[in-house]
Amino acid sequence: RQIGSGGSEIGMEVAKRLGIRCYDKQLIELACNYGELDQDVLAAAEEKRPNPFLYSVPRQMQNDKTGRGIAINDMVFNVQSEVIRQLAEKESCVIIGRCADYVLKDRPNTISVFLKAEMQSKVERAVKYYGVDPQKAEDRIRKADKQRASYYNYYATATWGDVNNYDLCVDTGKLGVEGTAELIARFVELRQAMLEAKK
Repeated sequence: RQIGSGGSEIGMEVAKRLGIRCYDKQLIELACNYGELDQDVLAAAEEKRPNPFLYSVPRQMQNDKTGRGIAINDMVFNVQSEVIRQLAEKESCVIIGRCADYVLKDRPNTISVFLKAEMQSKVERAVKYYGVDPQKAEDRIRKADKQRASYYNYYATATWGDVNNYDLCVDTGKLGVEGTAELIARFVELRQAMLEAKK
């Protein structure tokens, strides 16, 4: 999702409508538990491309789950990806970001959604809900989206925001949080009904 498109709130609302869980920030804690990692270290490296000047995981963080001799960002991506696969294996859920669409691309029941909005809508949301300075909001949004795209393009080996990578792309500024959540939930229900009809 683009910064300011309301992705986290919409994801939680979709999960509520479908009666399933939504995973966003909780993925950090789950990944830390799985990889036996320090949460502050993981949070700092999450959804960022590797730093070319920091090549490997500190010795004290290396284990069979995190890997050895790789960049911290790669280790974080690998650990989170494994947690995402485990979640998808045991339950239906909504997963926000973290290249989950790419990690689960080979699973037949995965539905990938990309959320966007016009800049004015994103700025208004950033100012209203996150207290961002109106004069700096657009610049911050552009930088954050650029970082998010860089991360996705690096790990997913695809283009962030390319409509061909997703089952559904929605302009949240047109429908708002409730309307977008309703559209996605309905899309999921229709997809499920079509799959069941083919059985």
